[in-house]
Amino acid sequence: MAQPLYRPSRRKAAWLAIVAIAGFACAFYLRYGVIEQATVGIACESADTWLCTTRRAVIAIYTPSAFGLAALAAALLNLVRPSLVLWTFALAAGGLGLVLYNAGLSALAIALLILSLARRAPAAG
Repeated sequence: MAQPLYRPSRRKAAWLAIVAIAGFACAFYLRYGVIEQATVGIACESADTWLCTTRRAVIAIYTPSAFGLAALAAALLNLVRPSLVLWTFALAAGGLGLVLYNAGLSALAIALLILSLARRAPAAG
């Protein structure tokens, strides 16, 4: 008997959809509400609030393409051995990377996630 393809259950698919939406929402807020706002940038030169700290941290993380690299690493691992944890991490990092200037690597990671749906499900046991 042929082994079935890997498919997340409905509950897992709902969880993954929530994670993807939350990742995109967080990334859109950070990019368009915090990073690209000139007034926030000017205010953060002299202030040390949680928003300014978050802004500096996100800029320091996306500058070396860390979101895209993390999403790509998780997607590659998920391609080898599918799991909900890897899916969740790859979707969250990929969503952040797509919006926060790491689109190339993050798009490749999302494509690998889609490709991982075409592989055989891991053997139970």
